[in-house]
Amino acid sequence: MSKAVEPDSAGVRFPPPFVYLGALLLGLAAERFITPRSFSIDWRLLVATGALLFVAGATMMLAAAGLFRRLGTNVPPSQPTTLIATTGPYRWTRNPMYLGMALIYAGLAIGFDGPIAFALLPLVLIAIQTQVISREERYLEAKFGDDYRRYKAEVRRWL
Repeated sequence: MSKAVEPDSAGVRFPPPFVYLGALLLGLAAERFITPRSFSIDWRLLVATGALLFVAGATMMLAAAGLFRRLGTNVPPSQPTTLIATTGPYRWTRNPMYLGMALIYAGLAIGFDGPIAFALLPLVLIAIQTQVISREERYLEAKFGDDYRRYKAEVRRWL
């Protein structure tokens, strides 16, 4: 489980990957009881599309987390941030880890032929935006001031 929430942090009390995982598992479980149970697309196309999205998401997420580690700052939003990452995937999106998780989620939902799980993804993104990203943005703006505001003005939140 994650460490306690540090006072010098965004104040996120739960690991964001659990939000994605919980909704994905709920959606895939619901497939057994609710119709439609399928995208009605050839399974080979579903698996190929799912695998492509999964690999793209994992690559993005791991690159972002690796950059944080190389820069010496914490990955979990319950821990202090020591600097603003602006290189690597952070040149294109302020949230490559959450975007990567969303791509992984979409890849798994599609690859497992889970239209209900896929349909839950927008709700997951709303939860991540309101409960995680908005807290992180307030924290980073308070901690880094104009430096973060400049970065925020130059780089989009998602894409």
